[in-house]
Parts: sequence; C-alpha cells; structure tokens
Amino acid sequence: MFSASAIALFAVGIVVVLITPGPTNTLLASAGLRQGVRRSVPLVAAELAGYLVAISVWGRFLAQAAHALPWLPAALRAAAGLYIAWLAVDMWRAAVALPDSTQKANGMRSLFVATLLNPKALLFAGTIFPADAFAHWPAYLVAMLVFACLLAPIALAWIAFGAALGSGRLGWLDPAKMQRGASVVLGVFSLSLAWSALH
Repeated sequence: MFSASAIALFAVGIVVVLITPGPTNTLLASAGLRQGVRRSVPLVAAELAGYLVAISVWGRFLAQAAHALPWLPAALRAAAGLYIAWLAVDMWRAAVALPDSTQKANGMRSLFVATLLNPKALLFAGTIFPADAFAHWPAYLVAMLVFACLLAPIALAWIAFGAALGSGRLGWLDPAKMQRGASVVLGVFSLSLAWSALH
C-alpha cells in the first residue's frame, strides 16, 4: 500500500502543517488559556472531525478533477509551495498573535466550523495526502489513521501551550524567536513542495 519512506514523508508533512499557527490552533490555545487542559480536551475531537470532513471532500473533488485535468496535481503542489513560502515570509515579519485571557473560550461547534473552513484542509488533500488515499478505501483508512494519530498530540500541545500562558509559566517566551523558527520550517517545507511539483 504505502512504503515506509512514503509514510514517513507523509507524517512529516502533516506535522509541519499542523504545528504552524493558524485559526484552529489559536482557538485551541485560547481554550486552554481560558478553561484549562482538562476541559478543553473534547475540542480535539471537533478539530479531527472538521479536518476529516474537509480533507475527504477536497480529496474526492480533486481526484475526480485530476482525471479531466492531469496537470492539476502538479499545479496544486506548486501553488501550495508558493502559499507556504508566503506564509513563511509573513510569519517572519509579523508579530506572533498569542491569545490572551480576555478572549472568549470557544466551543466544539465553533472549532469544528473553523477547522472545516481552514485552508490547511485543501493543502492536506491536494499535496500532502497520497493520491491513492482518495482512490482506494484501505489507503484512505491508513492515511486517516496516521493523520488522526498525529493530530491528537499536536492539538493537545496547543491546548497545553495556552494553559501554560494562562498560568504564567511561559514568561520567558520570546514571540519573535518562536515565529522566526516556525517561518524557517515553513520555508524549507515550501521548497520541498516546489521540488516535488517540478519532478
């Protein structure tokens, strides 16, 4: 089905995209800040459900469209590479938007909708998930299982990050350095997407 190297590359792509700041991760951190880790844990299920629906819909649509437009997968990889490169540059220049204690805690529904509309879902479906995942059920189930196993700890880490901010344990955190580190990771990932689109 998938080779070990293909699964490793797939897993790296998932981790890189999931750890980057975005609307869903900001909501998770905000929930951790406002209501603590234990009460925020159910939000992981809302994020997973949102991504499963969005990735599945985008993946099936793109798989059907690729039959009529064979150049579409390569074009999507190139566009995704450019988008991630833009995110990397933007993240380097802008200040990290960390949640604060005045933000309202978000519920399951708002997190599900935010994740459903998150552009990362298109990125996952169009460039990171293997094409076989949307053509064969066994491949789809394996890909989604890998995705779920990686999403859960990353989502919990964002919740714990917000809770640590609320407790004052991260007073040493330098937002500029954190952001620049994340932008470098995104930049390297965008180069790998561009390389895969050209070869």
